Amino acid sequence: MSFEAVLEQFKAHAEKMPSIGKTLKMVFDEGVVFIDLTGDTPSISSEDKDADCTISTSLDVLNQLRAGDLNPMMAVMSGKVKIKGDMGVAMKLQSLLS
Repeated sequence: MSFEAVLEQFKAHAEKMPSIGKTLKMVFDEGVVFIDLTGDTPSISSEDKDADCTISTSLDVLNQLRAGDLNPMMAVMSGKVKIKGDMGVAMKLQSLLS
């Protein structure tokens, strides 16, 4: 899946995402997805701004996580996924995307 497709999927899920008063940035080799959940309406962009939580990984690892082929905890422990900032936001990521 391409970066553009991932960005579009995040935008498609935006209306279901609750306002949690936090921002999340996902950093891939191909680009950045910035998710702003501070307002009444979620905002998804490819802007590289400061966020409450930053998750860095590759699109390949993201696809493995989504397919259930890779355990999220193992991905973090093995260094395939790196998290900086508010871990609470990272813990809510799966529910934000479903």
